[in-house]
Amino acid sequence: MVDGGVIFGQLARTQWEQFIKPDRRNRIRLGLNAVLVRTPGLNILVDTGAGSKRMVELKADYSLNGNKLTKGLKSFGLTARDIDIVVLTNLQFEHSGGCTKLDRTGAAIPMFPKAKYLVQKASWEAANSPNERYAQSFYEDDFEPLADRDLIEFVDGNKEIAPGVSVRLMEGPSRGNQVVFIEYGSERIIYAGDLIPTPFHLPLHHIPATAEFPNDTLVQKRELLEMAMGDGWMIVFGHGNDCNAAYVQDRGGVPQLVPVEV
Repeated sequence: MVDGGVIFGQLARTQWEQFIKPDRRNRIRLGLNAVLVRTPGLNILVDTGAGSKRMVELKADYSLNGNKLTKGLKSFGLTARDIDIVVLTNLQFEHSGGCTKLDRTGAAIPMFPKAKYLVQKASWEAANSPNERYAQSFYEDDFEPLADRDLIEFVDGNKEIAPGVSVRLMEGPSRGNQVVFIEYGSERIIYAGDLIPTPFHLPLHHIPATAEFPNDTLVQKRELLEMAMGDGWMIVFGHGNDCNAAYVQDRGGVPQLVPVEV
């Protein structure tokens, strides 16, 4: 759970509490959503959630109720060793914490030992030299053990990482933030991550206080929504809770959600 003011930025509580109710500490519940993409010959994971290394701390601060990533993979008949590629939309702990786990000695080791971890070069630089505003967003043990084992693959801009799967640099939320585009048959999916974190962030001016470049966030959101409405892309929200994914229809110039179970 996260403070509602952080999630909705300049939007007043009297406005945002009309569509989502906070608890007595002004917090709202968010999801930490990862996506599994299965292509011929590849299992690709997009984001990993906060992981379990700091569960006591995260439960106290955010009421985090457990890491379900491994259980989710098991439901598809997969283990962590079956993942070939991990795409990280950014390296903040709620996206990259599940990249590593603690071994019996308490050292952080890769959760997905056979995978390559795809990170934007700018995101890596931001995580390794954060300013005072973002210093608490990163933990070195989420990603340094990957670099120590040469498991990091840097991306510099837009790139197709597998047939039908591409990343696009969209840095409104944070330096080096990337959005994932998936095309399979007639299906088109955008993993929007922090750019459109929840379905309540469809209005262009609903921008989290954490956005590093809020004006760029607005412009990039408009671009994604126009794509989604014009070409039938499904949007997966990085932090959606009750609604994790939806198609977006144009209703007189106003985006309207059509929720989808994923």
